Amino acid sequence: MAEYKLTTPLTDADITPLKAGDVVFLTGTIYSARDAAHKKLVELLDKGEDLPFDLQGAAIYYVGPSPAPPGRPIGAAGPTTSYRMDSYAPRLHRLGLKATIGKGKRNDETRKALQDHTAVYFGATGGAGALLSNSIKASEVIAFEELGPEAIRKMTVEDFPLLVINDSHGQELYAVPDRKAAGIE
Repeated sequence: MAEYKLTTPLTDADITPLKAGDVVFLTGTIYSARDAAHKKLVELLDKGEDLPFDLQGAAIYYVGPSPAPPGRPIGAAGPTTSYRMDSYAPRLHRLGLKATIGKGKRNDETRKALQDHTAVYFGATGGAGALLSNSIKASEVIAFEELGPEAIRKMTVEDFPLLVINDSHGQELYAVPDRKAAGIE
């Protein structure tokens, strides 16, 4: 298991060395989007319209944060279950999305898209939304405000703690029966 510090936008050179089980501290801009926002993104693509942010090198965090308390840019910001975005993720990876962040397993098509497009799926610690929000230094709604907590946000993160769940080589942390034998423990 290795540890990396990465900054967005992400490149193939950033993603290729990552292996399932590695720890990543991510800094830069990430975007929030859950299932309702993903549906709207795909509708925009189907109409040939521009997306509210550039997918090239982007990272999307599957989160619907709680309201920001006074003096904070965001409330608790824990990950949501990722499989709900699996019907959309392969298309977004094909268009340049380099990373997704959430919790839980991904389907076969999404895992294949990670390999085909040199992308990665990061896990964020479920149940630690208040702690994770400490790494979010700024947050602003940039699209679909009508979705409330599911609106797309542009967030600035600093050393956002992540774990590589699915790497671009087809490996999956959840699928390793003996972590010690695999050299990740």
